[in-house]
Parts: sequence; C-alpha cells; structure tokens
Amino acid sequence: MSRWKVLPADLHPHVHQLIVRLRRLKDHNELSTRQLAAKTGYSAKSWQRYLNGRSLPPREAVEVLARLEGDDPARLLVMHEIAAQRWAEGGVVTAGTPEDRSAAPEPAPTARHPHRRHLRAAVTAGAVVTALSVSAALLLAVRLTEARAELAHDRGDAVATAPATVSASLVPVIYTCRPAQRDGRWHASLSPATDVLLSNTQVGLEVAEAQCLLRRSGAAPGEIDGIFGPKTRRAVEYLQKRNGLIVNGVIDPPTWRALRKATPK
Repeated sequence: MSRWKVLPADLHPHVHQLIVRLRRLKDHNELSTRQLAAKTGYSAKSWQRYLNGRSLPPREAVEVLARLEGDDPARLLVMHEIAAQRWAEGGVVTAGTPEDRSAAPEPAPTARHPHRRHLRAAVTAGAVVTALSVSAALLLAVRLTEARAELAHDRGDAVATAPATVSASLVPVIYTCRPAQRDGRWHASLSPATDVLLSNTQVGLEVAEAQCLLRRSGAAPGEIDGIFGPKTRRAVEYLQKRNGLIVNGVIDPPTWRALRKATPK
C-alpha cells in the first residue's frame, strides 16, 4: 500500500472522495506512478498531482484507471463529473474534508435559531447533489447504450486493421468465437493476423481473435471483448510457458503460431 500524503484541507468533499477512490484503485492494482503513466498515457508527474489533490484528473484518465481495475467506469465517471463541477466553482470549502468537518467546533450562534437556517441549506444542497447525480447517471447510461449499439454495428462490418489502444471512446463489445481449422491452423473468424504485435491496453479484432484462440487452447483470457487487459496477459504468459516460448506477455509471431496450432490441455 502507498504511504499517501494528507490531501489539502480545503478540497471540496466531492473532489476529496474522487481522489480517495482513485488512490484505492491504484493501490489495489499495485501500480507505481510510472506504471500508471505507461498504461494510461498520462505522465507520472501528472498522476502525482492528481493523486495528491493539486489538480483534477481529466475524464479520460479516470476512465482508463477504472478499466484497468476491470470495473464498469460509469459510477466513477459520475463522481468525476460532480467533482469537476465543484472544482470549477472553486474546488475548496472552508470546512475541509468530511473527516475534518466531523471534528470541527460548532460556530457561535449569531442569530436566533441559526441551526434551522443551516439545516435548510444542508437539505437544499443535498437535494441538488442527488438530482445532479441521478441526471448524470441517466445521461451516461443512455449514451453508453447508444454507443454500444453503434460500435457493435461498425465492428461487425469492419476489416482487420492495426490494433488501437484504450481510449475514452472505448465501449465494451463481447465477440462471438467461431473456432474452425483451415489448412492445419485454427481461426476464430475475427482476424487472420499472424504477425501483429499485441500487448497491454491494445484493443481490436486482432485482440478478440487471440482471446478466442487462448480460450480454445485451455487458457483463460476473461471476456472476449477485444481489450488486452491483465487477464489476457496472464493467459498469454501461460500459453508461452506451456509451449517453451519467451514468457513476456506479448503476442508476437511465435505466440501467434502457437495459438494457431494449439491443442487444448
């Protein structure tokens, strides 16, 4: 576990909550800031600023970190949207973080029954936050549904191209494996690739083809979603070790040949 610095006391509670969640995801994956930079495309110095509350991480960085964990990023993106609104409004509160506020002394009353005004203000603020959260969640759900349908249609007609990397526009699609043997080699009917290099964070039909062949060979790449994540890497390393190849977790030409000729074990 990382030894985290105490977050700035003037961070808004919603910003504070988002950063704590991002810290937990980083710790759970046992990633250094250098590894985060390699996997997400944002520099190690940028991640240090994000995780120490000195600047708000961009939406794309939050989504990629959530996908590395294997979680649905929708909830985390809603948290980010609310935090971004608070940050734009000033990003700070005088009462400090939720933990700090619980220990703060009660202010001296300046008028009769001041707690009633405070209670009304708290109820109003809570209602606004709840409405914003629900609206953002519904809007995100609609956009994800539309994007899944559009991407599924586009990918169904697509030809094999060079694999892309994880990006903010990525929407998960589950592919169907159709393994068949032709000319002594196995194919999953998604890509004819034999020499395309595939590694962490890459996406595309080539990755889905490799995942199908990994599953057929007896490895366990996880969902056939065309996303080269931790489970796919472990399955590749298992196949490489079983076939006496260099164990590097990268699908290279020798690994493709092993996949095309693999016999389930």
